[in-house]
Amino acid sequence: MGPDTIAARSEEAVTASMLAGLALILAVAHVCARLARRVRQPAVMGEIIAGIALGPSLLGLFPGDLTEALFPTDTRPTLRALSQLSLVLFMFGIGYQMDFFHLRGSGRQVAAVSLSSVTLPFALGAGLAVLLHPWYDTSQLSTEDILPPALFLGAAMSITAFPVLARIITESGMQRGRVGAMALACAAIQDVLAWCVLAVVVVITTASGPWPLVRMVCESALFLLFLAYVVRRGLRWSLEPRRRWTADSSLIQAFLVTGLLLSAWVTTEAGLHAVFGAFAFGAAVPRDRIERQAPEVAERIEQTSLFLLPVFFAVTGLSVDLRGLGEHGIIMVVSVTLVACVGKFVGAAASARLSGIPGRESVALGVLLNARGLTELVILNVGLQLGVLDGRLFTAMVVMALVTTLMTGPVLQHWKFPQEFGLTPMPRRSVEK
Repeated sequence: MGPDTIAARSEEAVTASMLAGLALILAVAHVCARLARRVRQPAVMGEIIAGIALGPSLLGLFPGDLTEALFPTDTRPTLRALSQLSLVLFMFGIGYQMDFFHLRGSGRQVAAVSLSSVTLPFALGAGLAVLLHPWYDTSQLSTEDILPPALFLGAAMSITAFPVLARIITESGMQRGRVGAMALACAAIQDVLAWCVLAVVVVITTASGPWPLVRMVCESALFLLFLAYVVRRGLRWSLEPRRRWTADSSLIQAFLVTGLLLSAWVTTEAGLHAVFGAFAFGAAVPRDRIERQAPEVAERIEQTSLFLLPVFFAVTGLSVDLRGLGEHGIIMVVSVTLVACVGKFVGAAASARLSGIPGRESVALGVLLNARGLTELVILNVGLQLGVLDGRLFTAMVVMALVTTLMTGPVLQHWKFPQEFGLTPMPRRSVEK
């Protein structure tokens, strides 16, 4: 038996382990998603919990190294590649659904609430990063400078999970009222601001010296201008109804997927993360033309991303180890959760009240904008890859994202906000992603 045969068998064994692990991830995620719906939580929350449960936080409690047995080290690069694919597809959908023209006329109150509910948690998060810095595991960080971790933690505290929030509001029936519409508009603005801050953090962290920093900024700006003035106009021209190829939805889908993957590659080469390129390409796509010519294309891409997202949660869960928190880690969990809740709730509710919104509606806005969910996990994974978070703070932030999102629906129902605003209560089993 030659070395080539042994290598081939080894590769076959890795592939078999990867397929088995992938099957386990999808099965557990589906079960947990159904359980989440039963307790009136978005299905994605069940998938996130499934991903964490498949990591060392739960499996590590049993004898033997079950995490390594189920997800061997040599299969993880493939799983990470699949998770990144799901991520760029998902971020394309977020950019695609972003309605910037609607935000332009959203009004003084929405602008005030958006800015204050970003500024306060950002300031509190950056201050907390400075306080916790002596407890960081510097061997896991890419820099000893306090600025990148402080900026990153501030940005992570400022985010609102737009996709999960949209589902919570829709299933509560609150999208037909002022509070729900304002919450969605504020969340969209906050996400744009938070991604801009995150881009700055990436640039500061990855650029070594002023000239690479200038080059990265210039390349990113040129890419955005190219998307806005060349790609968008080219897509509008090519998707005019008189074009013969617009009748072929598979061709349009192939073009969009190719474009988003190339955009993700461009931002990666520029020194940013792949999610920025996918998000920017999605925002540049003329949604009105796609919806008119091939509305099923965006849905296919979304369904593909949702199908693969449990892999992203599982890869995230492999980096989360609640057993290794220790005393300092528990303090981190409590502190980041308290700071996150206080910053978001006070920033949103106080600003809404000062801008003339009634008290109960202001409180409801604060509760809604405190949800972080999936978008938070995306940002946290970027921070872990950049080396501005250590494993313990990463775990604490993941717990915070779960807590702040899981509490949103029950708090809304407990205080009867949907019913008070004359809207329908959240159905018991119809909450999806």
